[in-house]
Amino acid sequence: MDIRKLQRAIVDGLEDVKAQNIAVFNTEHLSPLFERVIIASGTSNRQTKALAASVRDAVKGSGLPVLRTEGEDNGEWIIVDCGAAVAHIMQPAIRQYYHLEELWGSKPVKMKIDSERQHPLPKAASEKTRRERTVPKRAAAKKSAAKKAAPVKKAVSRTVGTKGSAAKKDAAKAPVRKAAPVKRSAAKKPAAKKSAAKKAPARRSASRA
Repeated sequence: MDIRKLQRAIVDGLEDVKAQNIAVFNTEHLSPLFERVIIASGTSNRQTKALAASVRDAVKGSGLPVLRTEGEDNGEWIIVDCGAAVAHIMQPAIRQYYHLEELWGSKPVKMKIDSERQHPLPKAASEKTRRERTVPKRAAAKKSAAKKAAPVKKAVSRTVGTKGSAAKKDAAKAPVRKAAPVKRSAAKKPAAKKSAAKKAPARRSASRA
């Protein structure tokens, strides 16, 4: 089987129904089962099914066999197995999630492909984003609520801290009051006793006279 003729027929069938982001990869060094993997995107279930039908017609029209087709019931990911080449027709979200280019795309094959329908491919979803997709919405809401509450607590602590520091500064600036002198009223009492003692002899001398 001429692999170049087969891959050309598959690409022509994809271009006839305006497939997006067609990519052809050489997989001879990765698998003994097939030599080419061809990936293309369709924007809807209807288009992916039409693309698969067009690929089958183009391959059979070239006199080459089509072994089987899988995934037409769903339409999100259709595989057209043509023996030496396998075509994966996927919707953009499915293609981004599974990112077959990372698995099979080490050796791209250069072909003449309509450049008008080639759009930049989205990056593969990382493990972190895949986990975030499975997290319930309630957990995400709790996290957002906790994030909103945290700045409020910080703001309160900052205001309390500024008030406390301002009070300390005011206390430091306030003048120190001197202690009032203690009145020594107890010291006057002995003087009164002494004056009474002086008056007593005078009364005695008067009574003798």
